[in-house]
Amino acid sequence: MRAVLIFLLYTQVLATLLFSVSISSSDEAYPSLYNDDEASCTEKTQTLKPVRREIYGNGRIIDITHRFTPKTLSGHPDGLVDFLTLSSNMRNGSLYNFSVMKLPLHSGTHVDAPGHMVADYFDAGFDVDTLDLDVLNGPALLVDVPRHSNITAEVMKSLNIPKGVRRVLFRTLNTDRGLMWKEEFDSSYVGFMKDGAQWLVDNTDIKLVGLDYLSVAADDDLIASHLVFFEGRDIILVEGLKLDDVKAGIYNVHCLPLRLVGAEGSPIRCILMK
Repeated sequence: MRAVLIFLLYTQVLATLLFSVSISSSDEAYPSLYNDDEASCTEKTQTLKPVRREIYGNGRIIDITHRFTPKTLSGHPDGLVDFLTLSSNMRNGSLYNFSVMKLPLHSGTHVDAPGHMVADYFDAGFDVDTLDLDVLNGPALLVDVPRHSNITAEVMKSLNIPKGVRRVLFRTLNTDRGLMWKEEFDSSYVGFMKDGAQWLVDNTDIKLVGLDYLSVAADDDLIASHLVFFEGRDIILVEGLKLDDVKAGIYNVHCLPLRLVGAEGSPIRCILMK
């Protein structure tokens, strides 16, 4: 069974290439609810309503990134109030619209670099611009974690993740409770305990750990679990994933952080491809 799972996992890249989806000339880059080509420009702008989607490519692409709004959960105590400001506004006479963003880096769906919790790594320059895109993109396994506890060594062992699997997204009780959709931070979220993190490091080949809350580490072991993951500088942590209504199984994951030199974290856009 393990051999079959590994074979399936590492043939997903080939399957993606063979199952490419062509885009016809009639497809819209910015789909709307109003598509009357004979309507005037004025009529269109009066009725246009953009479509915001979670699924693309006829179900082949699933966006697992939380949208950034003033209500998006943030690791910063001030949250995201006024995080986006329209500094130049065409309605006020400007020739163009121009926005300025002030965004705490550990907000919503984001990635951590080793310098987030290790001062020596921060000083040495291990920022998000040094993260390996080969780790952040490729075959991945989405698993459901037993809902009764944090991710301990016992829980990790029970998941039976085969050797050779490099990227795992852990869906927990956090998704069931809708914690990422709430406006207030909830310290009772599920995450890795130190022994669970250590078991993963010692017994698996996992290099990307994704979780469905602001931190992969449980609040009780917040620093200790992070340090276990960061110590070897070979595991990347992706936090705040949106895993609602996504079936467990094998996907290709694609996560791209901003190239922020000197930053210990970054907002990140993550998608799953069947």
